Amino acid sequence: MHDAISLEELGLPTAVIVTEAFVHEAHMQRAALGMEGLDPVSIVHPLSTLTDAQIHDRALDAAAQARRRLMG
Repeated sequence: MHDAISLEELGLPTAVIVTEAFVHEAHMQRAALGMEGLDPVSIVHPLSTLTDAQIHDRALDAAAQARRRLMG
């Protein structure tokens, strides 16, 4: 979130990607850092035990969400 907020402050749109287990923490950080409008992209948790094909599917989901966020 810190890097994304720094980039947003420079006028560079960003998309923070977190697993659903970390959405609350992302919201807490954005509030503490003064950028409550920066909504994270959330994907299903966990990642560490997935196959390459499953990670690919999660990446496609994250990319689609990020595209929607960035394009409005």
